[in-house]
Amino acid sequence: MSTTGSSNPEYVNARVSARRATLFDEEDYRKLVRMSPDEITRYMEESTYQGPINRLGSRFSGVDLIEYALNAGLAETFDELLAWADGRLYEQVARYLRKFDAWNVKTAVRGVYVDAESDAVEDDLIRAGEFDDAMLDRLVEAESIEAIVDLLDGTVFGDPLAAAAEEYEESGTLVPLENAIDRAYYENLFEGVTSAAGAGPESAYAEYLQAEIDFRNARNALRLARSGADVDPAEYYIEGGTLFDPEELSTLARDTEQLVERIRGSQYGDELSAALDELAEADSLIGFEQALEAALLEHSRNAAHAHPMSVCPVIAFVLAKEREADNIRAIARGTEAGLDPDEIRAELVVR
Repeated sequence: MSTTGSSNPEYVNARVSARRATLFDEEDYRKLVRMSPDEITRYMEESTYQGPINRLGSRFSGVDLIEYALNAGLAETFDELLAWADGRLYEQVARYLRKFDAWNVKTAVRGVYVDAESDAVEDDLIRAGEFDDAMLDRLVEAESIEAIVDLLDGTVFGDPLAAAAEEYEESGTLVPLENAIDRAYYENLFEGVTSAAGAGPESAYAEYLQAEIDFRNARNALRLARSGADVDPAEYYIEGGTLFDPEELSTLARDTEQLVERIRGSQYGDELSAALDELAEADSLIGFEQALEAALLEHSRNAAHAHPMSVCPVIAFVLAKEREADNIRAIARGTEAGLDPDEIRAELVVR
């Protein structure tokens, strides 16, 4: 639809509720972890991925087919969300889905960094944001960071990426570029969103965005602290959250136990109790990040239930659909690598 006209959350959220019922659940995953890639493909063919599987089946097979079908399925699903929405709701959903533009820009940047073949970069794109196919094709073919910066001139990512390019040249790491992309995305996302103070749909959405940024800051700080790089996490703090300030985050990133207790004592503590127990027990960065993802999923669902006439149910569905694709992808890759079902299940985030 468009940004004009009245918002229509009742209609969109009814459609979203129906789609949510089609998501893979824990029982589906129990079946999938014991299947071969070809069996997984056939199982997906009986789901909402039927269209992509049928279209792509003549060109790809095995894990490649699963990968392409998952990305195509995400793009189709999120295009439908935009087609259903109108007015203010359309604007909010469109801004949120720019996360896939951010993903695709980071994918192109990583491709340049490792000198990847264009086909390899193309494989990792998710065509679900605002960038059209022509722009994405040009990003895939870019041969330098400078070329990517030039392509993005005039977009929300252009100026921040250009400003970070010098620091990238000095450090030789992708951290400045990827952080600039994330910051640009979240700054744009918050434009026009009212304060979380008060009540109502707008404040509920603002509260959710604050939580997402809080969790993103926690994850980024942990990654930096455990990378061994001589980098202060405060330098890459994303504004908009409420749980940490930059200096506090620098300290907590070096002490996982204190970080968990800081979240437990915050406004997220009660609703995220189970997820925080998982955070405390995580014995690796991967496990910690998986627990953070589970906590964010839980928080999004709680916001959706509490504010059914806001954009929150749509956002919760977007996160759940992304997680479904990530889980299926992890199962397919794990199966191909010869992992046993228990090892594969450890890679999944199910909430």
